[in-house]
Amino acid sequence: MLFARFRYADRVAYGSYEDGRVRALEGDLFGEYRLLDESFPLSDITLLAPVQPSNILAAAVNYPSHVTSAKAVLKTEEAPAIPQLFLKPASSVIGPEEVIVLPEGARRVDAEGELVAVIGRECRSVAAAAALDYVFGYTCGNDVSARHWQRDDLQWWRAKGCDTFSPIGPFIATGLDPANLEISTRVNGEELQATNTSAMIHPLATLIECISPVMTLRAGDIIFTGTPGITPTINDGDTVEVEVKGIGVLRNKVVRRG
Repeated sequence: MLFARFRYADRVAYGSYEDGRVRALEGDLFGEYRLLDESFPLSDITLLAPVQPSNILAAAVNYPSHVTSAKAVLKTEEAPAIPQLFLKPASSVIGPEEVIVLPEGARRVDAEGELVAVIGRECRSVAAAAALDYVFGYTCGNDVSARHWQRDDLQWWRAKGCDTFSPIGPFIATGLDPANLEISTRVNGEELQATNTSAMIHPLATLIECISPVMTLRAGDIIFTGTPGITPTINDGDTVEVEVKGIGVLRNKVVRRG
């Protein structure tokens, strides 16, 4: 099932997407809700970021194909033996068709297409065997990264956390297998990243097992699961698309401030 968060006139709501229309729902997406008879064509609504997370975790270097290209940042060519996670601020989230703004002073900025997990209920000290029971669904994500800040700063707060640096959407898909999904990233229509999530070094369940003993995850929190290969540089005027089969296409234009 596909769920959307959308704006219609002055109203913001969740709904179920099917065949080009969004059917509104009433209640709590992560709890009790019911579908209404009211529905809207996509052309009449604005799709928003599908969740407003309180916490965003992201996995660094979680595909073998990305290990070599991350050498300058991590100072090693070894795949991480345990998950390497970092935080991104909630203020960096934008939705589909919103603009990625490259801030002044950010020289090389890359797109990172990723599968993003959406937590569905409070998750604390959960073993890998049960971890996926706490996941509501999945969406597409772009972990936008300013490389020289990532390389030169002691922390990644601005390299990964600038406003607009966490596009997610367009939908949340339920019932998918996070260990077998095709992901691709395109810049101006050219495919520059492609993989299957089966290639992850640390699968989603392991990431949750690593996170949840030290940080309680709550409904609506999200986990970026890592990006593959060589990440494409994005520039003013570009259009970036992240596609995950079974979810849809997250599309954002790029503008450089100043």
